[in-house]
Order: sequence, then C-alpha cells, then structure tokens
Amino acid sequence: MMSSVDGRIDCGMTAQLAGNDVYYDSLAALDAPTRVSGRVTAQDEMASGVFDGDKTPIGHPCHSAVPANAAENGGAYEVIMDTHGTLLWNGAHSGDRHLLIAMSGQAPQAYADYLDSKGIAWIAAGTDSIDLAQVCSILATDFGVERMAVVGGAHINGGFLKAGLLDEISVVIGPGIDGREGMPGVFDGLAPNAPVTHLKLISCEPSSESGAVWLRYKTL
Repeated sequence: MMSSVDGRIDCGMTAQLAGNDVYYDSLAALDAPTRVSGRVTAQDEMASGVFDGDKTPIGHPCHSAVPANAAENGGAYEVIMDTHGTLLWNGAHSGDRHLLIAMSGQAPQAYADYLDSKGIAWIAAGTDSIDLAQVCSILATDFGVERMAVVGGAHINGGFLKAGLLDEISVVIGPGIDGREGMPGVFDGLAPNAPVTHLKLISCEPSSESGAVWLRYKTL
C-alpha cells in the first residue's frame, strides 16, 4: 500500500503525493505477479458496469476451470473480491494479468455463467461472506499462485489480516498529510476488541529525492 503520513490511503489523495514512483517500484520488487483488490477499487478503476440478472445464488463452493491460457500468464492474476457478484467486464484481462473473481456462495449462478461466457476465471467460497482461506488454498492448488500482493482497499486488507493470511506488510509512506475526517486507513473493519498485530521490521528504505519511505514488516 501507499499511504500519507497519517495512514490514509484514498487514491485521489495518494496520487498527489511525491513517491508514487517509489510505490510502483516497490510493488515490482516484491515479485508478486498476482494482485488482490476489492470491489470498490475495481468498480472505480477497471469494471465496465454492474450485473443485473437472475439472483438465484450459486449456493455451494465451486470454481471455474483454469483458463486455457493461464499458463502463459506465469500465474499472474488480477483477483477481485466481489462478494455478491456484481461487476461487468470488457474482457478477461486487466493489463497483462488474467481476471479472477472471488465471490461467496450468495453470488448469482447467472453471474458465474456470465463470467464463463467472458472467459473470466472465478472462485465461489464461503456462504454469506468470502472464505479467504479457502480462496487462497484454491489459488495455490488449482491456479498455480505462489505469491500475491493484497493492494486494498482497507476492508480487504483488514479481512486478510484477520484471517491470518498476510506474511508481510509493505507500505510506502508519502511525504504528506491527509487529515480529512472519515477517510480510510491502510487497515479497517476489525472488531473493537481485536488484538494488535505485532510486526518485525525487515527493511526501511528512504527516498531522498521524493521524501517517501518504504517500510517492510514480517507479521508475527
């Protein structure tokens, strides 16, 4: 993630901070070809519309076959967490990564059929919410994903943290302050009594040119 000094991650705000190049360089250096983001981010930046069809739920864990050309991606997927199956797409790829939609069992079967018709991979795991651990297991065993970067938003980050699925935290702090009330932080959505997640510093790399700092931590 990239954040302001006060830990806020609104994309419109971080785009104004010096150090955007540091963020993209750091993401490339992590060597995580698959990336995970949430529905809100995807709807704003990638999707082409909203699904409006039969709402009969899938109702059970399942997933699509690995796309025929997935091996050509080197295990590179753009994983979108879309719990209820809502977003429409222009094609099966986002840049050089193959789209893969993760949903709960409440997502419509008609939406899964729509994804099949577009050649888009998908996983349905969990009942009312997405079972992130099951999704990660399927990504590893059936889609060949060995390493992936969770790139927000705040509730997606918080969900992976709560599920104990984050091995490392990587944050580029840009030289600026947001300060606006109610803006999202790097992590959100955990219960008020949730325990603190303790971290061990791996590295700290300042950029004298931009004033940004890249921090890497190991989760304990």
